[in-house]
Amino acid sequence: MKNCIIPIFVVYKGCPNRCIYCNERITAGNHPDRISEDLFHETVRSHLESTGSSRDGIQIAFYGGNFTGIERGYQEELLKLAEGYVRKGWVNSIRISTRPDYVDRERIDLLKRYSVKTVEIGAQSMNDDVLHRSKRGHTASDVRRALVLLKENGLETGVHLMAGLPGDTRDGFYHSVEEIISLRPHTVRVHPTIVFKDTPLALAYIKGQYRPLALDEAVELCEYSLLRFREEGINMIRLGLQHTHEMEASENIVAGPYHPAFRSLVEGSIFLKMAIHLFGQTEKDPKEATFSLAPKDVSNFRGMRNGNMKTLKERFGTSEIMIREYPKQDRGLLVLTADGKRYRTSFAEMKFDQGLK
Repeated sequence: MKNCIIPIFVVYKGCPNRCIYCNERITAGNHPDRISEDLFHETVRSHLESTGSSRDGIQIAFYGGNFTGIERGYQEELLKLAEGYVRKGWVNSIRISTRPDYVDRERIDLLKRYSVKTVEIGAQSMNDDVLHRSKRGHTASDVRRALVLLKENGLETGVHLMAGLPGDTRDGFYHSVEEIISLRPHTVRVHPTIVFKDTPLALAYIKGQYRPLALDEAVELCEYSLLRFREEGINMIRLGLQHTHEMEASENIVAGPYHPAFRSLVEGSIFLKMAIHLFGQTEKDPKEATFSLAPKDVSNFRGMRNGNMKTLKERFGTSEIMIREYPKQDRGLLVLTADGKRYRTSFAEMKFDQGLK
């Protein structure tokens, strides 16, 4: 069964300061200030009803805020509620997200007593100047120390990274990706910086003190991160922000490269470059071409509004491009048949310097 996460949002709880870009009422949704026992059970049971009979891959996750910075009594209250579902066999384990400077042996001991299996760390960058400008209140060394300590205690680790933070550069973001790779977390989440209303970043943008990434810049940076993490066997469990109803209100997003299907944009861009790479292997530009893909890759391969198909036809003078779906074909694998020959590549084989810069 595919892993399933049941999210419980403890918005703003445990945070020692407010990051420059943060408006959790928009990014997480408008959740209550305190999670009641009734609301907790209602949320968990609602998700369980939609998961089917298997419970092997299900985790209850405490997101938002800084979980290990929450007042200890409230932490234990929430953990006990989740632990009850683990003991009954209805869920597999518990996941929390927190800050790297709020990870120590005492806090880890508490988590381990309550079936916490996974700890996600909000790193956002591995550049101390970028962290300072973003008012994160921690350093890159805190991230390194936290991940080592969590692994030493047998916990799975995840890391959040952001592209386009104040003061960051393309090379700076690439450096953050490479440093996180060297620390070998189990999973990563990456998303571009969005300017939300009622944040210091929105004020900086209005004053002309901050320029957000353009959408194509954000896609390029995240292409790099996706390919590098895949190459290193690190699972990217999210690319782009989780969509909320609050994001649908135009006044809530002041600026920045927000797109509700951001991961599709990134994967579509990679597929286009993979197709161009395969066309480059042919002896001459083919008049007809057939691409074979896994069914779930077809939409991303076509691109938004079939944009990739149009680009390929115009660039190579190909009159007809056919797509064949093969349910048993691995995702991320692209096979071109043209002029009686077959050519193939995959996300795993593509390097960032292979036409992706």
